[in-house]
Amino acid sequence: AFSRIGLVPDSGTNWLLPRIIGQARAYEMAVTADRIPADKALAWGIVNRVIPHEQLMENVMAWATPIATGPTLAYGLAKRAMNRAWDMSLEEALEYEAHMQELAARSHDFGEGVAAFLEKRDAHFRGE
Repeated sequence: AFSRIGLVPDSGTNWLLPRIIGQARAYEMAVTADRIPADKALAWGIVNRVIPHEQLMENVMAWATPIATGPTLAYGLAKRAMNRAWDMSLEEALEYEAHMQELAARSHDFGEGVAAFLEKRDAHFRGE
C-alpha cells in the first residue's frame, strides 16, 4: 500500500519480508501493493494458519488463552533469543541462548513450573 502513495515499506518490512518470502516476492509486493490472498499468504509463510471467518474468534481464543496464561517471561526471552540469533553464528547463538536460559531459570515462573510438574498439577504462571 505504501507504493500507492509514494512511500517505501517501513517498520522493518524491507528487512523481514525478504527473509520470509524471498527477495523477488517481497519486491513485487512492495511495488505492486497487490493484496495477497489468504491461501497464497499461507503458502508463502506470511501467516501460520488461515481460519474461516465464522470460526475466527473461537480459534483465536483457543490459541491465545494458553499463551496468555503460560510462562510469558520465558516466551519473551525466547523471542529475544530468536531475534538476536538471526544474525549470529551458531556458537554465538548458543551462548546467548544459555544466558536467556539462566535468566529464565531464576524466575518465579520456572520454580512454579517445576513444582507443578512434580505435583502433577497445572502451573499458575505470573510472568515473573
